[in-house]
Amino acid sequence: MSIHAKTESNAPLLASMPAMEADGGGSCPMREVLDIIGDSWSLLAVINLQAGPRRFNVLRRMIEGISQRMLTVTLRSLEREGLVTRTVKPTSPPEVTYALTQMGHSIAVPIGALGEWAVKNRGNLRDARKAFDETVRA
Repeated sequence: MSIHAKTESNAPLLASMPAMEADGGGSCPMREVLDIIGDSWSLLAVINLQAGPRRFNVLRRMIEGISQRMLTVTLRSLEREGLVTRTVKPTSPPEVTYALTQMGHSIAVPIGALGEWAVKNRGNLRDARKAFDETVRA
């Protein structure tokens, strides 16, 4: 990821952070992580697993709008990346629970920071969207 910009506030210049530096393969840490957890389903799964292990159907009911297939794909991806563990109890039918790993729990801090930003700026985003839509319709 190659971004060159100047900042007009006290915010860090993101392009100069190590997270944005490309490795030998042309990727950067930020891009790699966003590819894993940058979609809403992954974030919602992590958020809903933070309080403790959940069975599949409980998790599906907690994440409004997610299909069974999408939850399966999301959990499998998070498991592959080491953020979620899957435990199967040999009962009939098998009882499957999902839980965050230590690394999965550690992502709560940056997700929380994004959540705080969202609370502070949601109104501004809505106002900007409304103003934009009104100028486009004119």
